[in-house]
Amino acid sequence: MRKIIGIDIGGTFTDFVTYDPATNQIENWKNLTTPAEPIKGVMQGLEKMETLADVDKARLGTTIATNALLTRRGANVAYVTTTGFRDIPFIQRGNRKAHYDITWIKTRPFVERANCFEIDGRITAKGDEWAPLDENAVRELAAKIKQDGTIEAVAICTLFSYVDPKHEFRIREILAEELPGMPLSISYDVLPKWKEYDRASTTIADAYLKPVVAENFRKMQAQFDELGLGKKVGVIKSNGGEATLASAADAPVQMALSGPTGAVVATRIMSELTGIKNLVVFDMGGTSTDCSTVVDGAEHVTTNFEIEWGIPIQIPMIDINTIGAGGGSIAWIDKGGMLRMGPQSASADPGPACYGRGGQDATVTDANVVLGRISPDNFLGGEMTLDSEASHAAVGRIAKDLGMEVDECAFAMVQIANNNMLGALRAVLLQRGLDPRDFTLVASGGAGPVHVCDLMDISGIPKGLVPNFPGQFSAFGFIMTDARVDRHRTVQQSSKFFDGERATQAMASLVTDAIKELHDQGYTDRIEIKRSIEARYLGQNHELELHFNGEEFNEATIATMWEDFHKEHKIRHGFAIPGETIETVNFKVVAVAVSEKPVMPDLEKTEGKLTAKSTRKVRFKDGWHEVSVFDRADLRQDDEIAGPALIEESASVTIVQPDHRIVVDRIGNLIISA
Repeated sequence: MRKIIGIDIGGTFTDFVTYDPATNQIENWKNLTTPAEPIKGVMQGLEKMETLADVDKARLGTTIATNALLTRRGANVAYVTTTGFRDIPFIQRGNRKAHYDITWIKTRPFVERANCFEIDGRITAKGDEWAPLDENAVRELAAKIKQDGTIEAVAICTLFSYVDPKHEFRIREILAEELPGMPLSISYDVLPKWKEYDRASTTIADAYLKPVVAENFRKMQAQFDELGLGKKVGVIKSNGGEATLASAADAPVQMALSGPTGAVVATRIMSELTGIKNLVVFDMGGTSTDCSTVVDGAEHVTTNFEIEWGIPIQIPMIDINTIGAGGGSIAWIDKGGMLRMGPQSASADPGPACYGRGGQDATVTDANVVLGRISPDNFLGGEMTLDSEASHAAVGRIAKDLGMEVDECAFAMVQIANNNMLGALRAVLLQRGLDPRDFTLVASGGAGPVHVCDLMDISGIPKGLVPNFPGQFSAFGFIMTDARVDRHRTVQQSSKFFDGERATQAMASLVTDAIKELHDQGYTDRIEIKRSIEARYLGQNHELELHFNGEEFNEATIATMWEDFHKEHKIRHGFAIPGETIETVNFKVVAVAVSEKPVMPDLEKTEGKLTAKSTRKVRFKDGWHEVSVFDRADLRQDDEIAGPALIEESASVTIVQPDHRIVVDRIGNLIISA
């Protein structure tokens, strides 16, 4: 294996990490993101490498799909469904965001009602053809779409296609004949599961993204081909796995949460390396903060995700909570005269005032410069000098309106930003029944280590961990990730009339499809398969997931499956009902091609007393302190530093609050305790 590159395109910076297995050397750097055309920032960053000839793999995390959904800059979609069901995307669900708010309006779907079309033909819940497909109507619809000229993609979702997809397949065939080149998405490929609205919404989102993602990935592929990387580039999916640029363009909804997954994958690797089983990652970048958990050494993969309220996208993805709070979050005063932070961001262009690129708004980064936490002369290892006077001027304008001193205002800005991020931590811990006292807080992103002690104190999390390369932690996760494929399908049966042969065939089909996708991406070795089943007592609304360790459903494995369900229900809900009918709902398969992981060498053990490289005045809760400043590159295994102190590195700085202490572990992580 030769070099691997991890590339994370963020809202403010694009991060790069390379690993050379011949020398076990890991290098990292940052480059300002180019929001108008992200690939430009990637190309500029790659210019810093002497040669790309020895690169074996490049893995890219991108927010192209995420931003297209959030900003609603996707394609004009036509929705094709079974007669009587064109209003499903608009009826949505029965729940409301605000029960007593008469002004509340449902979120608008990613399709216009005028572009929703019905076709005669019906498959029953048992897979029988109740009425044949009206193929002439499909051809007439194709002619109408062609005449309209504004439709850019088509989403096809017919009733009960997850049981028998033949009508969807035929509609796709006809539209492909009549509308050559038109991007087509069918629900059986995107989400072959029950619940009509969720399936329709996810399929519409896939079609909505296809022209946008395909065009961007086409440009990327051309640029990578010129560099000689070509097919060596993989795109990170929302489940933390990898796809080629071509396969990602064919299923763009899988990219809906691509970028933030790297930090979670890297956190899971940290769990393996350190033996700390429960970690909560707090990844604070320039534009947003992403929070997620690793429990008992494993990340949580979910399909319960909404891009906006009431708009589900139910593809497998790592469970991440994202808020608009980062180093670039802008300070503003609301109508009540209260100081607020974000979610508006200065992003990379123009950036915070201290970047000297024309930004005038005061941001979290500017506040940290005013407080002495960030050195203007050591930003990005000295490659970028910050304008301290611009930060003081920007924060000063807010302070004047509030009648506060500049440093007092800056400290208030940081506290408000911390409270915003506390909400994201609570969402992934307390709201899911997890006790913060059982976790270690992993601080990543360029701004994460700056705020880690603050977040520990206000969240009740007793320990913190600042990993190596915190500013490029997501990109680091990309070089650590495995190729992964998730396949789900609804297979409804009950314990009273369970057809083992049908279940075996369904599970085997999912395994075959998952392995084929890995092979298509070039992964043929070290493939591991995990099977699971979502089941419930008959009449329940929610399912439990059970691991299925066999390859076929025979008398013994079926009996074990029912027994395991009762046990899991007892553990999760405090009771079980032996003898009650159990219903299987969804079958799940995860295929993982395990890759070689970079070796993290042990640091040399400390010898003698650690010496600070300088001192600096820093503002804390109780006022200004003269603080020792250390260079992280000088730290050795078992070194201890008592706060208040600063530990600087090329892409971040760790703020050690008073009454906190840091110990360096064997591979260089900073372990924080209060």
